Amino acid sequence: MSEILRLKRSNCRNCYKCIRNCPVQAIRFYENQAYIANDMCVYCGACLTACPQNAQEYAEPTEAVSALLRGGDTVIASVSSAFAAYYGTGFDALRRSLLQLGFTKAEETAVGAALVQKEYARLLLEGEQDVIITSACHTVNLLIRKYYPELVHCLAPVVTPMEAHKKHLCAADPQAKIVFIGPCLSAKDEAIAGAADEVLTFEELDCMLAGAGISVVADEWDSDGTQAGLFAVAGGILRGVEHCNESYTYLAVDGMEKCRAVLDEIKSGNIHRCFVEMSACEGGCVGGPFMKGYAGTPVSHYQAITRRAGKAEIDSVSLPVEQMYREHTPIPVELHEPGEEDICAVLRRMGKTSPAKELNCGHCGYNTCREMAAAVCRGKADVNMCQPYMMEKSAHFTTTLLDNTPNGILILNEDYEIQRINRAAMKMLHIDFESDALEQPVMNIMDPIPFMEVMQNKIPVVGRRDYYAEYGIYLEQTIVHDAPSQLLLAFLRDVTAEESDRQYHERLLEQTAETADKVVDKQMRIVQEIASLLGEAAAETKIALTKLKESMSHEHEHDK
Repeated sequence: MSEILRLKRSNCRNCYKCIRNCPVQAIRFYENQAYIANDMCVYCGACLTACPQNAQEYAEPTEAVSALLRGGDTVIASVSSAFAAYYGTGFDALRRSLLQLGFTKAEETAVGAALVQKEYARLLLEGEQDVIITSACHTVNLLIRKYYPELVHCLAPVVTPMEAHKKHLCAADPQAKIVFIGPCLSAKDEAIAGAADEVLTFEELDCMLAGAGISVVADEWDSDGTQAGLFAVAGGILRGVEHCNESYTYLAVDGMEKCRAVLDEIKSGNIHRCFVEMSACEGGCVGGPFMKGYAGTPVSHYQAITRRAGKAEIDSVSLPVEQMYREHTPIPVELHEPGEEDICAVLRRMGKTSPAKELNCGHCGYNTCREMAAAVCRGKADVNMCQPYMMEKSAHFTTTLLDNTPNGILILNEDYEIQRINRAAMKMLHIDFESDALEQPVMNIMDPIPFMEVMQNKIPVVGRRDYYAEYGIYLEQTIVHDAPSQLLLAFLRDVTAEESDRQYHERLLEQTAETADKVVDKQMRIVQEIASLLGEAAAETKIALTKLKESMSHEHEHDK
């Protein structure tokens, strides 16, 4: 199957908004990354509009269309009537821009819608089909074929307006290339089967026009609109067929949630003689995933369509019944149904050991915890998608870490109020109960100046040592400011023993130095005393020897 839609790996932030908004939960999560399950997808585009990270990528055919326009073939634009809401102008202005871009011709897809409407009227007049569900919306067709295969027989056996328009245009020129332009994602999937040669969204057309320096200049609203133009809004089909057969009940539903509710009721077997117009997008095509600003202006968009739609029918076009026929066949979606034991095992892994712990909060994208557990069993989800489970797991881990680390930990807000204190810090600071410290100013138990310096200087304090006389303790403090969480974190280490050892060794060194100095002084005195004694002895010896010498000299002279 061609990949119509995928998710950018770098953009996904695991917010799970895509799966919360996906009506068929066609999202798989693996290794913290979301993936589109194309075999399950109905291409409604809900994930496109829901994703806050713009993580979705879809097939962009602008290069292929540009190649068609340069190729020399007849290239005709088939434009959804939703253009009036998107561009806020009549078709003449848009046609001029398309011709400037290189299209040979441009027509509204309303021509195909008129052909489809005639077929719906024929089915109603025949009255043979009990429940008739319109087949104009490809997403609705996929929804029924994939998820309600038992209701395929309820789908009107009629092609979509896009395909009908292509057949009408190619009847006149079999070699013509048809490019559908509209607000729909599923049209890209429909085109793969041949309903169009290429599909452009309005956004993609904008890019091509901008690249060519062409603007859609709004002008006076043209008056050539027809009743078929109402196909772009919810209830537009009914306006042309609701009086065809009074034995039918006529109902228009828009939005995937309402469509599924009606399909569930039809599935029950209690609904008969009913004609149901179904639109996957809220409001109809004007609520498509590529309709800029629809969420804020649904009334304006509706008025834009009804303003130019006339009451006249398009009688000049027709196609043989066999060309308008479409047989709808089921598209099996393989869904592994896990057993109760497997589901319960996953629930236990998420800490949901009793029904009371199954919060069914829906954050993971699934309506109930059991649905998510089943998705885990199918390989579509991971237990870590459960926010309460992850919060409880994180809280338990944090508590275990804080309570078992030998270091004291304080967490303060930017007003220097204590938000968390662990057991080690309570012991260091002589706090009996955690409640005595929480929400209290840190100055009640510690010097606030280091914390204030960190906030003011935006530089962490690392390894600062202070003596707290009231606690009889030396604390080594490391204080950091975590700007994203707007918290101050203080890590305290009791270094009293280290300080005592350090001071003891300092005193020992001082005493040793003093002793050494005394020994040196004493030795110097001894040396000096010895030197003094030696000096006196030498002097006396010198005198004695001098006297002896003199005496011997006198005796020698006497002998002569």
